[in-house]
Parts: sequence; structure tokens; C-alpha cells
Amino acid sequence: MNAPLVPNRRRSLSDPLSAALQPPQNETPSERDRRLFEELEAKRVSDGIDEMLRQERKERRMKQEVKILLLGQSESGKSTTLKQFQLMHAPAAFHADRIAWRAVIYLNLVRSVRRILDAISPNAECLDDDNEVFESLSRKISSRGSGTQIAKYEQHRRALEPLKDLEERLTRMLSSPDEDEATHMPPARPDWNSYATGNNHKGAATKNGRPAPVITIPQSPPPSSPLSPSSPPVGYSLPSPGGSSNGSSKSRDAEISVHHTSNWKKAFSLGNKIRSPKSAHTNEIEGWWDDPSDPVHVLNACAQPMLALWKDTSIKQRLRERKLRIEDSSGFFLDEISRITALRYFPTDQDVLKARLKTLGVVEHTFSIPSSQSSNIDWTIYDVGGAPKQRHAWAPYFSEVNAIIFLAPISAFDQVLAEDPEVNRLEDSFQLWKSLVSNKLLMDVSIILFLNKIDLLRSKLKSGVRLKDHLPSYGDRPNDFEDVSKYFYNKFGAIHQEHSANKLRELKIHFTSVTDTRRTATIIHNVREIIITANLKSLQLM
Repeated sequence: MNAPLVPNRRRSLSDPLSAALQPPQNETPSERDRRLFEELEAKRVSDGIDEMLRQERKERRMKQEVKILLLGQSESGKSTTLKQFQLMHAPAAFHADRIAWRAVIYLNLVRSVRRILDAISPNAECLDDDNEVFESLSRKISSRGSGTQIAKYEQHRRALEPLKDLEERLTRMLSSPDEDEATHMPPARPDWNSYATGNNHKGAATKNGRPAPVITIPQSPPPSSPLSPSSPPVGYSLPSPGGSSNGSSKSRDAEISVHHTSNWKKAFSLGNKIRSPKSAHTNEIEGWWDDPSDPVHVLNACAQPMLALWKDTSIKQRLRERKLRIEDSSGFFLDEISRITALRYFPTDQDVLKARLKTLGVVEHTFSIPSSQSSNIDWTIYDVGGAPKQRHAWAPYFSEVNAIIFLAPISAFDQVLAEDPEVNRLEDSFQLWKSLVSNKLLMDVSIILFLNKIDLLRSKLKSGVRLKDHLPSYGDRPNDFEDVSKYFYNKFGAIHQEHSANKLRELKIHFTSVTDTRRTATIIHNVREIIITANLKSLQLM
């Protein structure tokens, strides 16, 4: 049975903690002074910790973090936009990486040459549509027995035969054909001879001996932590040139992936290729151009045959007959053959921006960017793969981002998806845009639209390609850049106005050519201020 409560019982007698804190009995004056001093010191330390925690909470509230998601279909310009951010806000790192893009640029060039040889081959069958090069299915043409005949085809083919082996070497260097996924990169000091013989790969190969490339599609991050460090591995993939010559397999033209997490750039870094000096008696630097197995020597030897191929007027006519606009493709360097094939070629900023290496998974970059309205702001930009099979990776990022930059390549109105040749690329962009703006998870997210590749649009319209032939809804409007671009502006704007989950959201639309550094820098600066202002409002700091 419980003892009855005593109404006026002192708290110190009923509370064990209070009793423990009472001064000891028979405490001497000196002991009391020491105890009080220790209590004051403990309180001072405790107050200091409390103040530090309060300050940290305040700083976290005041500190701005901006997270941006780059979205759009494959080859819409997302990776190039990210490169432009790097060039503006991390130029030292961007410039340090330039030499690493040398092999990618070489492969872009070699594959452009192979596209042409495939297209002009007298035995070539009807070419498949490529993402950046070919017209829609309705405009396919067979090269057999029709069109301009290339009298010097065999001469061109024999002169450029060494490029076949070089393409295979570069492919091996940038892919992992003997794995289910592209999981590794070459060593920091690659032995080019081993890639030339192919002894380093014993996996599957195509019918013509070419290693079977592998497309890596990383899994999406867990929904519970969409932006956690456990996000999927990052990869890149080299684009397919489209089409194949007689007897080749389809896997020849599959896209080749490499993992960003395996630091592929180290394999081609300047530090691995430059040693100084050649001898104690000279200041001449020994570089990759002194390595006889480096790819540059094959390219340099084939420079004149490549130039002859690209300048051949009958070939230009045959390409026009095939509706093949090689100059519109990503990674186009045929107008720079002499410079690219020079022994001491060093990629420029523009070369890196033009180089094509398709994103697989998610690429993340963080920058500290000054703001006119506050101190430095940490920006994290996510470049997410845009191929249909990779779009499942988009949604987990929606809940964390402050803004989305959506890129629509409006020059692609006469092209189809590589993954689904029945789908027009522009129609795919319309559907992607509709699903994005109507998503309720993005109601409070700023959305900026880049109508990209206007330089290619101008060129295509000027060459006589008519929009209404591929988009009947355009009707009989004039087929000039001003009217076509206005149509696209209004079309995307109307989709946003009709389907937006947030009717009060202000849409910003920019016409862009993201390989144009000067124009893009101005647009990025304006976009930055728009996003910062919106973020400040969301933090209730304005």
C-alpha cells in the first residue's frame, strides 16, 4: 500500500536529483568556494555550447543551397550546359580536364568518317535513322543502284583502312565489352599496343570482330534519400554514328559507355603523357606525340585522305541525296581535320564543349557561386541521362531541387528517337515537357526552358528542310527561322499554361545554342539570378 502524500513536503526531499545537487553537509568555506567556481565554469561551457548550436542553426537557415536538375531527351544539350557552368565557375578544373577529352574527340572524328564511308558504299543497304543525323523513316532511301555513284570509293576506303583498327582501339579504351556493365577504365598509363591487339578483352564480339559495346543504366537512388551519396554510379556513352555497312552487326553501332566514377579522365591526363625533359642537354618536352603507339600518329597519317573524302563534291552530293546532314551531328569535327590530327593537338574549350560523350546515370557537380544578393551560394547541378530507359531516374530528384532547366532541341523536328524510330524527337520533347510541368511534385519548383540548338535550326531551314513535312500542325506558315522559332515558343508556352500543376508559376523561355559560350554565359547569368531570387523568397528572407 502506497504511503499517503505529504502536501507541504519540500521538493528537495522528494526529488532525488535535487537532493543530489544539495551542498554536502559539513562543507567548509574553501570547499564551498571551489564548488561554486566549478559550477560557474560548467555553466559557462554549457552556455557556450548552446550559443554555438544557435549560431549553427542560424547559419544553416541563412546559407543558400541551390540544386538544379538538367532534363531533356538524349542529345538535347544537357551535358554541354553543365560544361558551360563548369567553364564559368570552375575554369581551372575545366581546363585541367581538356587533355582528357583528346581520345573522345579522336573517336568522334573517326566515327564521322565511318558514317560517310557507310553512306557512300556501293553495297550499302538502307541506313537506319540516327539520333542526330538521319531524317524520319518516311525519307529513307536505298543507296543500291540509285543516286550519285562515287568513282573513288575504293580509293577512299583503302586510304582510310587504318582508321578501322583505330576505332576499335579507342572503343576498347573507352568501354568494357567483357562485362555485363561498363565497370572499368584503362590504367593511368595505358599500353596502346595491348589495345591494338585486343588481347586485353576476351568477351563478346560482333560478327566483324568489333567488341560488343555495353550500355550501362545505373539504378535510381532510393526514394528515401533521393540526393544521398548513394546515388547511382555515373557514366558516359559515346554516340553511335548510325547505320552500318554490309555484313556488320547492329551492336557495332550501339553506344559505348564509360563510368565517371572510374575517373576515365586519368587515362588521358597530361600528367600521364608528359615527361620533361627528353635529355639532360635539352629543354624539349617529351609528350604523347613521342609515343609511336599513340592514336595521334594514325590520325596524322590519315589526315590528307580524310580531307580528300570530306571535300569530294560527288560525296557531298551523295550525302544530300541520302538526306544525311553529317554537320548537324554531335561531335562534328570534319571541318577541323588538319588541326585535330596535328601531332601536338591540344583540345580547346570549344572542342570540349562540342565533344560528344553520352551521359548514363547521373552526373553531379557542385560550385560555389558569388551572389549579388548574399554571400557565396553552393550550387549542385545534376545532369541526368535522357534516353527513354533512363528516365526512371528523374523522379527521385524532384523533391529536393530548387529549379529545373529543361532542354528541348528544336532543330530535331525531322529526326526520330534512336530507341524508337516510330517516335519523332520533337513530339517526344512535347510529351516530356507536358509530363514535367503537370507533375504535382514540382509545383513549387522553378522551371526554365531552353529551346536549344537554334544554330542547327537556322541551318536546316535555310537548306530547305520544311517543318510542315514533319509536323503537319505547323500548316502553311512561312518556313523561316523567325516564324518557326515563334511557333515553338508559343507551343511550349501553351503546354505549360494548359497543363501546369501551378498556374501561378512564371515560365522563363530562352532560345539557346549551348555550344556558344558567350551567349550561353549571359543566359546562365540571368538564370542564376532568377533562381537565387526565387530561393530567397522560399526561405522568407525577402
